Amino acid sequence: MTKKIIVAIDGLSSCGKSTMARELAREVGYAYIDTGAMYRAVTLYALRHALLSPDGAVDAAALERRMGEIDITFRVNPATGRSETHLNGQNVEADIRGMEVSALVSRVSALPFVRRALVAQQQAMGREKGLVMDGRDIGTVVFPQAELKVFVTASDEVRAQRRVDELRAKGTDVSMEEVLRNVRERDRLDMERAESPLRRAEDAIELDNTHLTIEGQRERLLQLFRQATEAE
Repeated sequence: MTKKIIVAIDGLSSCGKSTMARELAREVGYAYIDTGAMYRAVTLYALRHALLSPDGAVDAAALERRMGEIDITFRVNPATGRSETHLNGQNVEADIRGMEVSALVSRVSALPFVRRALVAQQQAMGREKGLVMDGRDIGTVVFPQAELKVFVTASDEVRAQRRVDELRAKGTDVSMEEVLRNVRERDRLDMERAESPLRRAEDAIELDNTHLTIEGQRERLLQLFRQATEAE
């Protein structure tokens, strides 16, 4: 009998962490939590309530007072079989993926009170194990005890091109230059923030998917998962 574990997938922005984590969870029958979507949902809330300006200025005191009003849940879309993000009961999966939220999410996610609130929710979700979670600090802060930690990387240009392709497929016209700047700025903010900065856990396995196919990623993750869940 295989044991249930927690799989922590961290890494750089736009390197396919969510797709990898979601597919692994589906393959092995685990729950999947996209923590990046949680920070994006808080960012969207702040934008909608005039607590965050387009230039990145955050009314942190007001946002902290209103954190209790922010309810983030994940529900499976019956039509696609994929988990989607809901903010206070509304499906915001499309809204949180646009460039406006992408450009500002690192500002919001750097706020200590936001991270503390969401980390507590994430840890509660993993009490029973059998969970795949991706983000920036899963293996270092949320679940440092996770049995399998993977840190995903890819070149700046490849990550930007993937993001451009994703946005254009959804009907959003963006330039490669704009997205590449956004990818690099998010990396800088994520790595330099004081609270839970992005870094590779010492016991994490690095997976550079610059030249890997989706199938190649899937095979590598499944191999790592099987090794981690072998009965002792």
